[in-house]
Amino acid sequence: MHRRTFLGHALTASAALTSGHLARAETAPPLQTKTDLSIPLDRQPTLTPVLAKRLEPGMTVGVVAPASNAFEDEDIRYALDIVESLGFRPKPGRHLFDRRGYLAGSDADRARDVNEMFTDPSIDAVFCARGGYGTMRILPLLDYAGIRANPKVLLGYSDITALMSAIHRYSGLITFHGPIATQEYTPYTYTAFQRTLIEHRSPLALGAPPPFDSGPGRVERENRLQTLVPGQAEGHLIGGNLSLVAALMGTPFEPRFDGGILVLEDVDEAPYRVDRMLTQLKLAGLFSRVNGVVFGKFTDYKVSGPSISMGEVLEDRCGDLQIPVLKGLMIGHVRDQAVIPIGARAELDATRQTLTLKGPYLTNG
Repeated sequence: MHRRTFLGHALTASAALTSGHLARAETAPPLQTKTDLSIPLDRQPTLTPVLAKRLEPGMTVGVVAPASNAFEDEDIRYALDIVESLGFRPKPGRHLFDRRGYLAGSDADRARDVNEMFTDPSIDAVFCARGGYGTMRILPLLDYAGIRANPKVLLGYSDITALMSAIHRYSGLITFHGPIATQEYTPYTYTAFQRTLIEHRSPLALGAPPPFDSGPGRVERENRLQTLVPGQAEGHLIGGNLSLVAALMGTPFEPRFDGGILVLEDVDEAPYRVDRMLTQLKLAGLFSRVNGVVFGKFTDYKVSGPSISMGEVLEDRCGDLQIPVLKGLMIGHVRDQAVIPIGARAELDATRQTLTLKGPYLTNG
């Protein structure tokens, strides 16, 4: 989803709301997690990973909107039909059709939908309808103990990065950075979905470009891989959308970076904005905490005035790191989209330009 474009339209659409209505405090449920968020990040316990059950045809999939919502109800019904087309029984969250300006209803109701989907025994997995903006607002309202006790596949990307980061930190659940329910699956995307979430393959190559029929005078241009720093590393996969990773820094919901393979992508962010966010991560010492970096796609950005290219930004900010860095995997706001298990063990070989899932990330029963 195009986050900045969405916000521009959403703010226009919400102009009819009064400022008093927007400012009115919501009645939110108390913090459900038993985790003490006042404990400094470096002293918080590391939870053992918990695994959801792999998906099977006929399962019931709950559909929620933790951030923004579609402008038309028909788009939400389309998302439910997409879930059904995948072989599952869709169940909409109680507040799936709610809207509050650029949010999909109140913070309390969006959080309640997520909590209920995990604790409801009739629900087998949870898919996010879309991203946009708003997920960070509900993080203190989530029932992390309930999520840990009821592990289920959680699928989404973009603004959902915040949800995946918080859930991994405070429940240990391995979640999945992948397609939202309101998008059409290409053959590449469906294959990635099937191999990861249904077939549960391991080891599994992640994010490799789709096949290209090369020949004389015809080579791949759109999906090229580039090694910025050669080398190999192992660690748990972490990250997602760069804007959300940067926004979570210094909060109790900051991803568990230490020893991880950091995955980053973004959309609608000009090169100087990506430069600023990567510089923030660099100044914060983040790149000395992770074992490797994987850049997905940085798409749909505009440049006005003097600028360096996006490729130059990534190379300038991360080409001098002492860890392997690979650029160009099929991760991000692209039609051909990989599914990335956040929290699972993986091996990055930037020299050979591969990212391989190594450890367990689902259960078979």
